[in-house]
Amino acid sequence: MHDIRQIRENPASFDAALARRGLAPMSAQILAIDEARRARILAAETAQAAQNAASREVGAARARGDEAEFERLRALVAEKKAEIARLNEEAGAEDARLRALLAGIPNLPLDDVPDGPDESANVEIRRWGSPREFDFAPREHFEIAGVRPGMDFETAAKLSGSRFVLLSGGVARIHRALAQFMLDLHTGEHGLTETWTPVLVRDEMMFGTGQLPKFGEDSYQTTNGWWLVPTAEVTLTNIVNGLIVDEDYLPRRYVAHTQCFRSEAGSAGKDTAGMLRQHQFEKVEMVSVTTPETSLAEHERMTRCAETVLERLGLPYRTVVLCTGDMGFGARKTHDIEVWLPGQGRYREISSVSVCGDFQARRMNARYRPKGGGKPEFVHTLNGSGLAVGRCLIAVLENGQQQDGSVILPEALAPWLGGKRRLTAAGELA
Repeated sequence: MHDIRQIRENPASFDAALARRGLAPMSAQILAIDEARRARILAAETAQAAQNAASREVGAARARGDEAEFERLRALVAEKKAEIARLNEEAGAEDARLRALLAGIPNLPLDDVPDGPDESANVEIRRWGSPREFDFAPREHFEIAGVRPGMDFETAAKLSGSRFVLLSGGVARIHRALAQFMLDLHTGEHGLTETWTPVLVRDEMMFGTGQLPKFGEDSYQTTNGWWLVPTAEVTLTNIVNGLIVDEDYLPRRYVAHTQCFRSEAGSAGKDTAGMLRQHQFEKVEMVSVTTPETSLAEHERMTRCAETVLERLGLPYRTVVLCTGDMGFGARKTHDIEVWLPGQGRYREISSVSVCGDFQARRMNARYRPKGGGKPEFVHTLNGSGLAVGRCLIAVLENGQQQDGSVILPEALAPWLGGKRRLTAAGELA
């Protein structure tokens, strides 16, 4: 949510930032509604003052026996009362219009975010590792002989439809081991607090992180009104919803491993093979809540947390800064981390780490009390995958595949696999 005061003070800057997002100017429309709302509030306050003055005079008129003046003042009080009710109702309607308009406008990019219309304008900032050179044509994950027994799309389609998968045996255990490895790394070395959260949330929580009202079609809603979370960002960030915390409470750094659910409404026909893009998937999500002064440094720290997962697994990756046309709705700046998938011969996103400034905090009314005193200020929020478990499974399988259909697994996973380092061509751990 945007600060209306900042739009009043810098309408040209607001429109210029929207233009970087590929959007038309909106300040004039916003300020017209704001002016109408403020005019009605002022008129209601003026009418209230007139009503109060008339009310004080009513008794005096009756006391001195001036019946005509008494009736006039009583009628004026009734008139002003009705006028105040009408003006307050109109002001409320304008306020609702203003909030609805502001709620649908994306966050404004930071100055150092590259301009561009789509992913083609994203800027690579670093790489780690070198893609392995194969002496055979590498296969996609679902084509590897050792993977096929444990990755069943046909049965999942029978159970649930397309974009679902049934994992079993060695593949299922590797998937579980990856999530446990990530959680233990983030809690043991990165200082994040492990958190277990619901996957069903109320409208207000989806609104708080920006999934509603604009992107409801991208998520699933139950018949009794709950939403299935598209990411644990929703629950972790909303821990501070409606709170005023002390500055000493910050930063708060959370991590959660959850099921996630997305309709993939805008991806028809995209990534339909394999388990790259699913309706139901698992993710280890990181969320930080900070002061404004520390949020940019926290963004870099969170990015390193996600990168470290890939480095420990020996998976080549690159990190890019998303351009203005490719950023998510609530982000001010985003780092995408893309892992190398030899089966596709390209880097694919496995984590997005975003700093949101006070955009989500305003929607949630989440604030903190500065140490030095003064009025409470809005916190800053950040979120990022650490990592998407299913995509990490794909990367491990494709990068470790052997010509005979087996897969050599990363040494870092051995403690969570009972010391086993290989998925055989028959789909067993060995």
